[in-house]
Amino acid sequence: MTVAGYIALHASGELARRVERAGELLSPCRVCPRECGADREAGETGDCGTTRLARVSSANPHFGEEDVLVGRGGSGTVFFCGCNLNCDFCQNCEISQFPGGREVDARQLAEIFLQVQEMGCHNLNTVTPTHVTPQILAALDIAAGMGLRLPWVYNCGGYESVETLKLLDSVVDIYMPDFKFSDPDPAERFCRAEDYPEVARAALTEMHRQVGDLTTDEDGVAVRGLLVRHLVMPEDLAGSRAAAKFLASLSKDTFVNVMAQYRPCHRADRHAELCRPVNSSEHQAAVEAMQAEGLTRLDGAGRRFRFFFVP
Repeated sequence: MTVAGYIALHASGELARRVERAGELLSPCRVCPRECGADREAGETGDCGTTRLARVSSANPHFGEEDVLVGRGGSGTVFFCGCNLNCDFCQNCEISQFPGGREVDARQLAEIFLQVQEMGCHNLNTVTPTHVTPQILAALDIAAGMGLRLPWVYNCGGYESVETLKLLDSVVDIYMPDFKFSDPDPAERFCRAEDYPEVARAALTEMHRQVGDLTTDEDGVAVRGLLVRHLVMPEDLAGSRAAAKFLASLSKDTFVNVMAQYRPCHRADRHAELCRPVNSSEHQAAVEAMQAEGLTRLDGAGRRFRFFFVP
């Protein structure tokens, strides 16, 4: 049976020390690269729209994730409200962009994690965790003492602080970031994050350093490593060729889901170039760009559309 990385850290007391250090990032807030400086401990909301308490929208087995995460029991997704990236084209905007969900303290969140385990899921898949990483760590420390054993999947948008990620070393088992943009211009126009490409490259490099390439158990279910999602966008706005080159530089065995599901959502109508879905030739071109760089572990190579939530 796979042993989650955080179990040993909990037993040694190191996880509790990480919880304390992560909590210090909340006031003034520098949990994510925006470093908005909000005093979240005092109730101020940062750019993510969240104060000191995490807000949970739902927690249940999810069978629409990548096959390598789903297996037979499903991926145990816990959807967090709020987001540090706030993309105009967000396909999960009802959860990530608007206030909602249920505020939970660390013990309540730990109980949610344990409920996911009781549902028979293969992993604990925290969706949009970036802005509530300190809260998740605190809950994990409690849940580990109560019997939580599921591998932790950190399912994020790729806009991560390396300082925060270092607190997750040997805690996260599977990193599942997006790599949204290779060029600063669309990142600024659509997400107001001109530094996204630079920040995401540094973040994914740190993630790969921590967990390496994706590995699976005897049933083909992921247990550790890096899984990257690349959402193909109209007119190659995501910069798929440059993305492929970077991902191959991490490792030729990088596991990449080349996603074809882009469709206009949220505030996409503010941008003329975002007002249509991706076509099959654009998706195929992105797949071929990955293959040209020697990447062969491509989850989305053989199908036109498969829908996932994109934080």
